[in-house]
Amino acid sequence: MNADAYENPLTARYASAEMSALFSARHKFATWRRLWLALAEGERELGLPIPEAAIAALAGRLVPTDEELAAAERYERETKHDVMAQIHALGDAVPEARAFLHLGATSAFVGDNADLLVLRDALSLLERRVVRVISRLAAFAREHADLACTGWTHFQAAQPTTVGKRACLWLQDLVLDHHELERRAAELRFLGCKGATGTQASFVALFGGDAEKADRLDRRVAEKMGFPKRLLVSGQTYTRKQDALVLSALSGLASSASKFAHDLRLLQHLKEVEEPFGAKQVGSSAMPYKRNPMKCERMNALARWILTTAENGSWTHATQWLERTLDDSANRRLALAESFLAADALLVLQEAVVDGLVVHPEVIRRRLAEELPFLATENVLMAAAKKGGDRQVLHERIRVHAQAAGDRLKAAGGENDLLERIAADPAFGLSREEVAAAADPRLFVGRAPAQVAEFLAAEVDPLLAARAEALAGRAVEVKV
Repeated sequence: MNADAYENPLTARYASAEMSALFSARHKFATWRRLWLALAEGERELGLPIPEAAIAALAGRLVPTDEELAAAERYERETKHDVMAQIHALGDAVPEARAFLHLGATSAFVGDNADLLVLRDALSLLERRVVRVISRLAAFAREHADLACTGWTHFQAAQPTTVGKRACLWLQDLVLDHHELERRAAELRFLGCKGATGTQASFVALFGGDAEKADRLDRRVAEKMGFPKRLLVSGQTYTRKQDALVLSALSGLASSASKFAHDLRLLQHLKEVEEPFGAKQVGSSAMPYKRNPMKCERMNALARWILTTAENGSWTHATQWLERTLDDSANRRLALAESFLAADALLVLQEAVVDGLVVHPEVIRRRLAEELPFLATENVLMAAAKKGGDRQVLHERIRVHAQAAGDRLKAAGGENDLLERIAADPAFGLSREEVAAAADPRLFVGRAPAQVAEFLAAEVDPLLAARAEALAGRAVEVKV
């Protein structure tokens, strides 16, 4: 910790070490070295006189040492060029390969192709984290599939649902996000060996005018780096549309997580469902009794940051000039890395929250009991009409009783006595048991329990079965 310099809270407080490592300097420059090795191997395989000793030397120095990274920093202060600095430092470390490094390539060969490799790995890490959240939320939904609760529209009491059914609404968003993360990773296209303006002219010249070999090199390097798809046309860089699409997927993930966190904050205010709270956790420095939903609030904060930063990808793509400009470099260093770090932190938090959700069934039942008499009036009306009552007359009497019961609740509190008022009114001809039966909560949740079972069986269980390996290991500890 350097107490005298700004420290990015994404790496210091929120994101996992695994995601942070993907965007670290060592991983970045190690990926550059893998690309230089793949380029040299491909060029040698296609006939360029690159000694086997040079290839072996490169293969033996794929991870830069601290000394090599320090040497590259010294070179960069002189050259003001990060790629040339790394080439010089690597050439010093493996002199056998110095003459054969970066043949025919531009800075974008290592910079852009390495970014694509990191984006693919980062998407894969997020995908695994989403699977873990889905697994825990699915177990929660299954456990509470039948627990009837008050539904809310406009945050006003509405037709009942179940706690498990509500959880499936959150789950459905995450399943869609999972598909999107998988799709974006699968559809990433490798830049390959395209040269200064994307024409591959430098590689054609390198092979003595043999354009077919230049094309084979492009294909071969993509294969070596594990990319089945590559860009067939490009400028010097890969189209920044790819960044925009990736950030869009992260934006979708952030909106889902934020919706979940907002819902849970409302439910915690109602004292129905709460995020986990540690035995020694402090909710407020001023009010010791408080159990603030701090994790969910942090989720909302990080999601808001991702949602606004995601626009950067589209703006960068929109403002690129012709075959290449460099006004994308500085903001891509920030937007790509920090959006993934924030998304990682978001999912670490969501897993921790879902894994320890606290449900208060009695509070849920009491609130439903308060609201259900109003919601049950249609059933009561039908039951009384079946016994010979005049539907229109009964409708007016229910209206009067409901207004009186509502006024009493607002003025004096206590229990909702609407059903008692109806049972005591001889116009309805219903016993207290008959009125209570018409207001049974199970009559008002419709197919909610069945919908939970159907959704989990059709959408969630197959996903979890296919990604069982993602569930191995311990969850990442929430640092703060």
